[in-house]
Amino acid sequence: MVLGFSIALIVFSALLVVLVLLHKGKGGGLSDMFGGGALSTGGGSAVAERNLDRITIIIGLAWFACIVVLGLLIKVKS
Repeated sequence: MVLGFSIALIVFSALLVVLVLLHKGKGGGLSDMFGGGALSTGGGSAVAERNLDRITIIIGLAWFACIVVLGLLIKVKS
């Protein structure tokens, strides 16, 4: 059971990194420093951005739940 949640945590972690990197830069951050600001000024779909936000929140909650469950399993096991 611990192995399954550990694998799920790794998968959710990788997905979370990819999803956060897909977000459009809001300006003034590292994305502007390295030239990402010019690329992110193009018009993007507001619906796609909202869906990306929702997916990121859902994956983040699943990631958090995996951490809590793993902590409880490890505590009970030892």
